[in-house]
Amino acid sequence: AVDKLKDRATEVVKTGEVKFHPERWTQTYLTWMDNLKDWCISRQLWWGHRIPVFYCEDCGWEDALMEDTDVCPKCGGHHVHQDEDVLDTWFSSQLWTFATQGWPDDTSELAEHHPTKVLVTARDIIALWVARMIMSSLYFTGEVPFHDVYIYATILAKDGSRMSKSKGNGVDPMELMEKYGADAMRYNLLTLITNNQDVKFDANIDKKTHKLIDSPRTEQARGFVTKIWNASRFVQMNLEGYEPGAPAAVTPEDAWMLSRLARAVAHATEQLETYAFGDYAREIQSFFWGDVCDWYIELCKSRLLDGAPEERLQVQRNLVFVLDTCMRLLHPVMPFVTESVWDALPASGLDDHSAEFLMVAAWPEPERFAEFANERAEKDFELAKRVISCVRSTRARYRLSPRAELDVCVHCGDEDAAVLAGQEGFVRSVGHVGAFVAAADARKPEGCVSVADGSLEIFVHVGDLVDLAAESARLSKELAKAEKDLAGVERTLANEGFVAKAAPAVIEKKRAQAAELAATIEQLKAQIADFA
Repeated sequence: AVDKLKDRATEVVKTGEVKFHPERWTQTYLTWMDNLKDWCISRQLWWGHRIPVFYCEDCGWEDALMEDTDVCPKCGGHHVHQDEDVLDTWFSSQLWTFATQGWPDDTSELAEHHPTKVLVTARDIIALWVARMIMSSLYFTGEVPFHDVYIYATILAKDGSRMSKSKGNGVDPMELMEKYGADAMRYNLLTLITNNQDVKFDANIDKKTHKLIDSPRTEQARGFVTKIWNASRFVQMNLEGYEPGAPAAVTPEDAWMLSRLARAVAHATEQLETYAFGDYAREIQSFFWGDVCDWYIELCKSRLLDGAPEERLQVQRNLVFVLDTCMRLLHPVMPFVTESVWDALPASGLDDHSAEFLMVAAWPEPERFAEFANERAEKDFELAKRVISCVRSTRARYRLSPRAELDVCVHCGDEDAAVLAGQEGFVRSVGHVGAFVAAADARKPEGCVSVADGSLEIFVHVGDLVDLAAESARLSKELAKAEKDLAGVERTLANEGFVAKAAPAVIEKKRAQAAELAATIEQLKAQIADFA
């Protein structure tokens, strides 16, 4: 009876010797084990492993044997036949982790590969396969078959239904790859993963031909692939005179970048080791696109163009090191583009680039990057970034030239003021800022607009560049229109007849429109208040 097998199989999960990811699937396993029933392992099929039980028609002998026989060991008769039934497919499958390694012989393969590290499978066969693998492995080998069980997400159609041929809502991966590339498809699928498991895939399918029309999220993922290509192309085009050497924090942005890189390595390693694949994919994109491309590479451009030879060489070394590390971090989810980029890179200061392929190159170990961790540098640089970002958003809002120097005054605490005083040169050069003051007693000067960012209140002088009266009038006109539109939407939502008859999606769209208009109104009021 299976009751003899379940106690140890329950214990190894409760003690954490075998772990489920996400953790909530542990309860599914334990519930099945608590209610375990006897299992009929025979099937009347034409295929499968035949049950190794033999019968003698002469004397009635029957037994399970390790090898075929046509002679009865009891009476010596030759009227012996094997049972015609086959084993349940899950009975055969439960032996997989050890039977494929040479068991019952004590082979080197079995010693090296059993138990294995992780089983990746679906939630609907936790009882059919996972539980039985654990029971059989413990019974036959005395070991668990694996230490981790990763239950992968179920990809649903755009409307949340199961994909199926009969519904015509399935997505052909070949069409996705032909349209957007394999890396983009893989990356997009990974970013969809959450602890909720079921995820909706945003592909639009032609209802008549059942062919792919488009997938906006996969298209965005392709944009990330393009970003990787462009960043690598820029670095490779600026490596004239490059000589391998160690990365170094010569400037505040160098110290910030290397520290952020160390943090990214630590996070990516932990996320992969704990099977947080969605978090890994989303965070590594945010780091590469935001920190590496939007900030660090942009800040390196002037140093590559105008810097002294020694400074230019150090910038090159830092860029190669950062790009090399990023390709390693991205490789599990984007193997093709990263392999190509990495192959074209020269050796960095901490790696001789001797591996033939990136796929067999060393993973960045967090311990090796710990020397670059600099929380103070990150905090100080992030503070300066916030000021620069607010100045840039003000330029965009009032359509001011990116090169026009703007005077800036920041109201903040004494500690932040001291940090910003040390970052003044950086803020002025990168943000194209003229006069710059940061103080706890700062007040809004005349002709300035204000931008709030957490503990910072930033005053940007635009009086000489913007007709404040005309701008105030324009914003007031926009405010009046937004308030009128919001009133109309609210009347519609207050109409009981509309709410009763309209489709839920239509009602939800109206509510979203109302929320968007309300946010716009608050933003316009804040901008108008700047001119008061």
